[in-house]
Amino acid sequence: MISISKLISREKTLRILACSVFAISIASLLVACSTPSTRGSGYRSSGSAPVSYSSSIASFRSVAWQELPGWQEDDLIQAWPAWLKSCDALRKRNSEINWKQVCSQASSVSGRDKQAIRQYFEGNFQVYEVRNSATGNESGLITGYYEPIMNGSQTRTASYTVPLYGLPNAWKTSKPSPAPTRAELMSSGVLRGSEIAWVQDPVAAAFMQIQGSGKIRLEDGRVLRLGYAGTNDQPFKSFAQWLLDRKEITRGEATMQGISAWAKRNPSRVEEMLNANPRFVFFKELPGNVSADLGPNGALGVPLTAERSIAIDLKAMPLGAPVFLSTTKPLSSQTLQKLVMAQDTGKAIVGGVRADYYWGSGDSAGELAGRMKQDGKMWLLLPR
Repeated sequence: MISISKLISREKTLRILACSVFAISIASLLVACSTPSTRGSGYRSSGSAPVSYSSSIASFRSVAWQELPGWQEDDLIQAWPAWLKSCDALRKRNSEINWKQVCSQASSVSGRDKQAIRQYFEGNFQVYEVRNSATGNESGLITGYYEPIMNGSQTRTASYTVPLYGLPNAWKTSKPSPAPTRAELMSSGVLRGSEIAWVQDPVAAAFMQIQGSGKIRLEDGRVLRLGYAGTNDQPFKSFAQWLLDRKEITRGEATMQGISAWAKRNPSRVEEMLNANPRFVFFKELPGNVSADLGPNGALGVPLTAERSIAIDLKAMPLGAPVFLSTTKPLSSQTLQKLVMAQDTGKAIVGGVRADYYWGSGDSAGELAGRMKQDGKMWLLLPR
């Protein structure tokens, strides 16, 4: 489900995520000492800042691997495919950071050997603690997102009456400026003929717009994948804030679950609530050869990996980079410490220590994503 911070502060463009990297225990130092060093000439001692990368909103301090909480416990086999996807994109990009060398070295590492993967990262990367430049704080906000899955149809039926729209044909050559608001679009007839799928729940459809992509399970068993195609360029305004301002829900109910429950109690006011957000997102059908098991493409241009991709602020760190994330699970003190990949961005993901954690697809992922609003720390991994 969608967290209050997301609902109040943004509508997500597609994205969908990157990965976070977690703090590492002292045991990793022992592993490093027991294996031959593969450090390049760019090795930096603890405390220095990266030479090849700087940020206007984040500061970096090099630290030893043993300072990362949970590094030795993380199952890096699960993170490896996400890193290889990052490499697929980073090899094709011009960058001040030498990604090509470390990505080339990755090809000789067995993805089934967690020790080899750990040695690869420890030998080829320097870890940098990330802080917010303005405040000096090492902690920041970690939220969650996901890819919705809904039952639906490519034609209107008695059960499926809520349309999801593609970009109107007339807008493909000349979009009006300013473009109509959601309320104006829904009453104008401009969208007629642009329907690409039909679903049951208008609130769920609106949340899919906020996420920017989704899957529709059709009655014949096929899965229709929808991706972000554009918007009406209106500002996003939160359903949650609209309900809070009118004292219709409490702050604790300002989640996707709480808003959906309010809509079920107030079916005659659902359109009024939805029209409170003037922004409208259009979808496009993704090619039929796209695997239904793959996550949506993030800003890096590669499919997101559940629980191993994150969205970051591009002013804070480079897209595609490995990041170690240390936070807690939603509504819990249980630690969540993982190596993730910065493969996505989002309009509400703003700050030096700020990430949106991609939980995956479907209701279970949505339940976790919607409740996630945790404090967390981040460490950026850069090639030595």
